Amino acid sequence: MTDEATTTGAVDERLAERGLGELAEKMGMVVTELTAERAVGSIPVEGNRQPVGLLHGGAYVVLAESLGSMAANVHAGPGRYAVGIELNASHSRSATSGTVTGTCTAIHLGNTLTTHEIVLTDDQGRRCSTVRITNMIRERR
Repeated sequence: MTDEATTTGAVDERLAERGLGELAEKMGMVVTELTAERAVGSIPVEGNRQPVGLLHGGAYVVLAESLGSMAANVHAGPGRYAVGIELNASHSRSATSGTVTGTCTAIHLGNTLTTHEIVLTDDQGRRCSTVRITNMIRERR
């Protein structure tokens, strides 16, 4: 079910199958690594801030959920797809400029459920948010 897609061409090919999604595209998301076990992507802080100048908490969650769902869909393989059923986010620091990067790591890759942890960091490598997502794998109809 799982294979590697860490080169730019392989990531682009994998994303061409499904795309990033409208919201992720509007937020300026860039994905640089994508496998079932690990996905890495980033968003700019500029354009995704709340009125007081901090990266919006929902922006962290969109980046994390996108990475976790994409990784789960890679694991699901042909003829199946993954849908998020649970998400937990804890914000610990605010980003005000630069880029936020999410690193998604598989915790569990099962036949019907996947769980990934996504650590979101600022340009200085400081953890800003930690997100856990569980996806359910379903058969395409």
